[in-house]
Amino acid sequence: MLKLALFVAGIVCCAFLPTLPSLWSLGGLWLLMYLLERVAAPRLAGVAALLAALLLGLFYADARAQLRMAQALPAVWWQKPVSLIGVVRGLPVQGQYGVRMQFQVEQVLTPQASLPERVQLSVFVRKGELAPTGVWRAGDRWQLTARFRPRQSTANPFGFDAEQWLWSEGVLASGTMLPGAVRLGEDHGLLARVDRLREQQVLRIESVLGTSRAASLVAGLTVGAQQSIARAEWQSLARTGLTHVVSISGLHITMVAGMVAGLVALVLRRWPLPGLAPRLCIVLSGVMAAAAYAVLAGFSVPTQRTLYMLCCMALMLLARRVWSGLHIWWLALALVLLIDPFAVLAPGLWLSFGLVAALMLVSVGRRRPAGKYWQALSGQWAATVASLLPLLTLFGSFPLVSPLANAVGIPLVSVLLTPLSLLAVALPWAQPLQWAGWLAEWFYRGVDWLAAWPPWQVAAAPWPLLLPGAIGSLWLLAPRGMPGRLLGASLLLPVLFYQPPAAEPGTLRVKVLDVGQGLSVLLQTRSHALLFDTGAGEGERWVLPQLRGLGVRQLDVLMLSHNDKDHDAAAADIVAAMPVRQVLAGQLATLTQYGLHGSLCRRGQSWAWDGIRFDVLWPVADTVLSDDNSHSCVLRVASRTQAILISGDAPRAVEERLVADYGAQLRSDILVVGHHGSRTSSAASWLEVVNPDWLVLSVGFLNRYRHPQPQVLAALQAQGRVLRTDQDGLLSMTLGDAILPQCYRQLAGRYWRSRGQCAAAPGR
Repeated sequence: MLKLALFVAGIVCCAFLPTLPSLWSLGGLWLLMYLLERVAAPRLAGVAALLAALLLGLFYADARAQLRMAQALPAVWWQKPVSLIGVVRGLPVQGQYGVRMQFQVEQVLTPQASLPERVQLSVFVRKGELAPTGVWRAGDRWQLTARFRPRQSTANPFGFDAEQWLWSEGVLASGTMLPGAVRLGEDHGLLARVDRLREQQVLRIESVLGTSRAASLVAGLTVGAQQSIARAEWQSLARTGLTHVVSISGLHITMVAGMVAGLVALVLRRWPLPGLAPRLCIVLSGVMAAAAYAVLAGFSVPTQRTLYMLCCMALMLLARRVWSGLHIWWLALALVLLIDPFAVLAPGLWLSFGLVAALMLVSVGRRRPAGKYWQALSGQWAATVASLLPLLTLFGSFPLVSPLANAVGIPLVSVLLTPLSLLAVALPWAQPLQWAGWLAEWFYRGVDWLAAWPPWQVAAAPWPLLLPGAIGSLWLLAPRGMPGRLLGASLLLPVLFYQPPAAEPGTLRVKVLDVGQGLSVLLQTRSHALLFDTGAGEGERWVLPQLRGLGVRQLDVLMLSHNDKDHDAAAADIVAAMPVRQVLAGQLATLTQYGLHGSLCRRGQSWAWDGIRFDVLWPVADTVLSDDNSHSCVLRVASRTQAILISGDAPRAVEERLVADYGAQLRSDILVVGHHGSRTSSAASWLEVVNPDWLVLSVGFLNRYRHPQPQVLAALQAQGRVLRTDQDGLLSMTLGDAILPQCYRQLAGRYWRSRGQCAAAPGR
């Protein structure tokens, strides 16, 4: 079993390497360890055998990764039209602006072009048009033309990592479809048939329950259509710790297998089959039911884990062998990673296997089974302790109501709602579906009530604290009689109450968040924080996870440069999520649109925090301005020796006015380039007077505005060193002594994550 564990460890380690090692090197090392195992002394041979198992896992994951990387979209075909034939896989997702779906590429028609095997396609509709609801169906084959881009997304240390998720799912490119698609009929393969069956059930559920949240939950529990659950519902479930309950988890698969096996056993007792062992029929029927449910549900990691564990148990029973639960756990984990070594990047894998391991751990050493109530309590305790550290690490919070929510939610969903939903889907009548929808709605009402309770939020702890915390969790889950449980709890305390060290007096920490095509800059002194703009989208998408991970518990000032969604769209979410002492906006429209209480940015506003001076340079009161961008707040922040200048989307006319009014007083070491590097900003006189050493561009990767413009970028590179969020991810700088920027894509380098140079070479 130790060799198997090291084989798994090798696969896991590969996912976090900054670059992939040579297969020849790994193969040579493995061969050396293998030969050493054969000829060396017993003790040395044992060590060599363990290292060989580790190298074998690393070699296997490396080989699979290199095969996947070879399918990457060539740079010469980025955003160029490519014609292809393929099949719609999974369930297309209907959105506000069109349809998003997975597409299996069968043939590339454009000469010399190449595409990955699986891509993500988006079909957009113009404003005012209806999205093509019934056009894109699961399992249909299409000939179409689309423009593709690689899977690169935003890169921030906290929150959802879309680039990591796309890599783990094997989606190596995303495309936007062009007009002229032609449907070629239905694909008749097994996967297509299963997808069509799943889609038919979703349509039937919606025909009875409508497009309600109850219908989405019933569809998610029966055919794994979790993508139809709205973001607001996911956020409520996350705030209560119930996201695992609405996914088709191991508990649901096991329940279905047990129900079918019990039914077969009942039938065989009454009508035995001659020539067939009852045990064989019972075991195989349960495994087949689990396999059918797992495939119908989309074959996610939790369903795979449970299915493989059930298969191991079935083999044990049929072979009359006794395997420990730990053996079965390791076999299932190894089988999952053997089939999909990239599953190690999915949080669901570790939450799923971790909870099962915790449940096994608390039951070790018992001479006799515990009572039902004690089993339920110990199981809840194990789930809470086991999920505490992963949830704090991955999401920066732990719902305090999670034990209560799970104690009620797990029985309600697993024992009542899921069986009723499965029965309703199997029966031809509408009434059972209505009952399931009624129960799902009541479940959501309870979730809404519990979601209003505050979670336990902590800053992201460093690895030196996480390791003792993991040991403390295992200690708390140790069998009864293990001494020193209070010591285990004490090892968790540093993680639970961690707060990053404050900035030194007289220094300013600057974080330029990677919010795609938008802007958001966090400025922190020793005891104060200012957020300049919020980027586009919802607050939970980018900004709030970074604030929580960095330990920001309140904002002293939220400055919204002007009324443009890529600068202020998340303002209301941020104000609702944490205390904000003051809101300053460039335009009154921002305050009224988001229902905020605040005041307008005006020249002359100035204050000092912890030895750092903040000055608002624009706009000027009672000045008639021609467009929204001209209202942008312009903020200069200076320490004793250095300064940063942020101008939002201020156009050249504003820049030239500021040059005329302030002159050399604008000199700053860091310039956050205006309007993302468009032609309308970064005037020559502005760059000459500000004279920055570092120029920061907050832009989206391959954005549709083509920012930064080539001539503007050339002027910036001639001025100083250029940092870009689309190439470097989140940018960190400190104003105090020397400015040494840190780029997240380099700090957290992975072989599957693209990386920039963390500042282009200076042009002077």
